[in-house]
Amino acid sequence: MAPSHRSAPEHTHPEDVPVQTALAALADPVRLALVRDLADSADWSRSCGSFDVPVGKAALSHHFAVLRGAGLVEQRDEGPKRVNRLRRAEFEARFPGLLALVLQGDTD
Repeated sequence: MAPSHRSAPEHTHPEDVPVQTALAALADPVRLALVRDLADSADWSRSCGSFDVPVGKAALSHHFAVLRGAGLVEQRDEGPKRVNRLRRAEFEARFPGLLALVLQGDTD
């Protein structure tokens, strides 16, 4: 496999994330949809372009950067694709119960 022409994504470990950053990342409807889709997918099975969200490529890249910065998502390059996984266990250790609340959705 040829090396990627882009730099590897930078990740923030959930231990280093303030609660305000985590909440802000999860407050956006597009990012929330991404997290929910990842929660329903096997690790590393979803490329960035496989999500059905109403934003362009640049905005999608921004949303993934916010999720990485909040410790919610880890990404790696596999050939020309960047694949994702939800950092469920790590995030749960940092913010017990928060991800479960987010993933259960609106139950009102």
